[in-house]
Amino acid sequence: MLSARDIVHLQDRQTAAWHDASSAQAEDIWRDVLLDPLAAESKEALFSAVCLQHRANFELWHIEDEARRPDAADAELASVKRRVDRTNQRRNDLAEALDRFLLGWLEAKNLPDPKAPLHSESPGLIIDRLSILSLKIYHTREEAGRADAPAGHAERNHGRLAILEEQRGDLAGCLEVLWQQTLTGMRRFKLYRQLKMYNDPSLNPAIYANPAVKTVG
Repeated sequence: MLSARDIVHLQDRQTAAWHDASSAQAEDIWRDVLLDPLAAESKEALFSAVCLQHRANFELWHIEDEARRPDAADAELASVKRRVDRTNQRRNDLAEALDRFLLGWLEAKNLPDPKAPLHSESPGLIIDRLSILSLKIYHTREEAGRADAPAGHAERNHGRLAILEEQRGDLAGCLEVLWQQTLTGMRRFKLYRQLKMYNDPSLNPAIYANPAVKTVG
C-alpha cells in the first residue's frame, strides 16, 4: 500500500508539472478520495490523497513567496497572510486525512497492534515533511542552475542540494521502516488532531475578545 520511494517520485513529478503553467490545475477528482477512504483499497487512491496534500504545500510555498516581496503594500500583505492561514489549515487537514486513510486500511487487518511501541510521528506528518523537501529540492536545483546568479551562488546551492537530498533519503527510509514495522505488529502510530488555534474564533483572543472583528473564511 505505502511505498516511500514511490511517494517521493510522485511528489517530484507533480512539483515539476505544477510549475508548468499549462498543468498547474489541481484535479478535483483527488478530493473525492478523501471523502470515503475506507472505500478505496488501492495504492492509486492513496497516491491521489498524497497529491492533494502536496498541492496544498505547493500553493503555500508560493503564497509565502508573495509575502516577502519588498514592494508589497500593507493591504496586500494582509490578504496574503489570510491566504497563508487558510492554506496552512488545509495542508494540516490533508495530512490528517492521509493518516485516517492509512489507519482505516490497517483496521481491516487488525492493525496497528495496540500493544506495539508507539511511534512519535505518523506517516501523514512524515509525508508532509517529504512534500516540503520536494519543493526545497526543486527550487534549490533551480537556483543552482540560474544563469544570472552572482559568483559562488551555484556552488552554494549545489552544496545545499546535496544536504537536502540526503535528508530526504533518510526521512523516506524512516517512513518505509515505520510502515513495514506497523504491518508486522512491531510499531504503531496514532492520529492526533493538529489544532491551529489561530484559525478558531473560540480560541484566538484577537477574535473572541473583539466582537467587531469578523472571522475571515
